Amino acid sequence: MNLISILIGLVALLWALVAFLPLFGWMYWLIIPIAVLGLGFGVLSSRTGGRNLNLLVILVGIVRLSVGHGIF
Repeated sequence: MNLISILIGLVALLWALVAFLPLFGWMYWLIIPIAVLGLGFGVLSSRTGGRNLNLLVILVGIVRLSVGHGIF
């Protein structure tokens, strides 16, 4: 389960790096649910690596959406 969580987290992180560019902030509306899915798999695992990665992606996404007012 942890491996699945890490893979989902890495995909979300790669998309988050693209979405960090100006005018791509709207992509976080799609990235955050993917990271929440990965977080779900990470919670079911006994290890914490995947869970922490997805929490980081979610936190960055929420901060980026709040700075860009949900659009930018």
